[in-house]
Amino acid sequence: MDNDVMTRWFRSYGAEEETWLYFGVGADGWVTRQVELHGPLEQPVAAASSAEWTPAQQDGSLAVYEAMFGATTDVPVHGWDAHEPHAVTAGQFKAVWGTARAICRARARAARSRDGR
Repeated sequence: MDNDVMTRWFRSYGAEEETWLYFGVGADGWVTRQVELHGPLEQPVAAASSAEWTPAQQDGSLAVYEAMFGATTDVPVHGWDAHEPHAVTAGQFKAVWGTARAICRARARAARSRDGR
C-alpha cells in the first residue's frame, strides 16, 4: 500500500473527455494509484494501483486486473506536458478511491455473472 507520508494527492480535469483523474503520486513522480471518473455523474471507470498492476503483469493475470480496475499512467507526472493539478487531501483521495474500487469490483462481478462464470 502507498506510504501517505511520501505521497502527493491531486486531481486533474479533462474537459474534452469530461473526466476527473485522481492521482496518488510517490516522491519519485510516478503514479501509485489512479482513479478515473467519467461524465457529469462522475461514473468510476478505473481505480488502479501500480502495486497491484506489476504483480498482475508478472503472474499473467494483467488482462483480468485491467478489465476490473484499469491501469495507472505509464509516465511520471513531471513528464506530462499539460495538466492542471488541483491538490486534494489524503482523506479526499481515499474516499474517491474506496467508492471507485467498490464500483469496479461490483461491475466485474456483474459481468462474470452475465457471462455465466
